Amino acid sequence: MDAPVAVIEGDQQTTNDADRIRATGAPAVQVNTGKGCHLDGHMVRLALDHLDPAPGTTLFIENVGNLVCPAAFDLGEDAKVAILSITEGEDKPLKYPDMFTAASLAILNKIDLAPHCDVDLDLHEANLRRVNPTIDILRVSARTGEGMAAWIDWLTTRAAAKRPMKAAG
Repeated sequence: MDAPVAVIEGDQQTTNDADRIRATGAPAVQVNTGKGCHLDGHMVRLALDHLDPAPGTTLFIENVGNLVCPAAFDLGEDAKVAILSITEGEDKPLKYPDMFTAASLAILNKIDLAPHCDVDLDLHEANLRRVNPTIDILRVSARTGEGMAAWIDWLTTRAAAKRPMKAAG
């Protein structure tokens, strides 16, 4: 993906994730929620003021890493993406359906571990489709890079759909 990126990182405490993101060269703002379990629109607006992203920037918002509270809060995002480690179990979409119902995309991450775990990737996908029949699903390994091209293509296609059409001339 050739477009610039920026990140709003939500966690209850620490700046660990935002520090790791900034170490890659991407601008990131940490928002600590304390005892709160999600970001809200006001928090995102303040973080955006600090980031001041250039036009065309893809903004990622990690809305505190849980599968319950963030599902219920609209932050003005174009798409919710749920990242699910395959090691967490095939039943996660059934246990936390709101997040997967709200998501446009589910990323099944850590697929490189599948041969070493008692995991059924097809069952993961079937359970995702039980709660959201239209969800896009990508199988990814952040460690090996498998599936990353498909993730970048998904993002690029979404970004291109947002750009204004140029008049024929």
